[in-house]
Amino acid sequence: MSRGQPTKAVGPTEARAYHGVAAEFLHAARESLVASNYHAAVSNAVHAGIAAADAIAAFRTGAIWQGAHDQGARHLEQAGTEGRQGSPHLRRLLPLKNQAEYDPAPIPKRKAEGALRAAQQLVTIAGKLFGSETPSE
Repeated sequence: MSRGQPTKAVGPTEARAYHGVAAEFLHAARESLVASNYHAAVSNAVHAGIAAADAIAAFRTGAIWQGAHDQGARHLEQAGTEGRQGSPHLRRLLPLKNQAEYDPAPIPKRKAEGALRAAQQLVTIAGKLFGSETPSE
């Protein structure tokens, strides 16, 4: 990563921990979807995706993105094959963050399901780096 970018150096232990956090958020997103809590489902899916992206970037580059969320996918693209595979999923999730967290307008079930799928993809990609399967429910 180039100097001057808003990144934070992290090691392999943190990379694995980010994957664990991503799996927790993914679980919460699934549970929220089942309960028809679509704002919570989307918000948790977004956070699962961000944590998974951090796991991938940390593993491949030794640094996580700490700048504006909308630029995180560009950082992820620099994290090898997995980063390039994951960046389209992160791009789907990031625009939903503010809507899910700050906008009281209803979120359709289909949008929540799509967010969950994108998060699942990111968590799965990250899990392969650590030799772990993402728990499915």
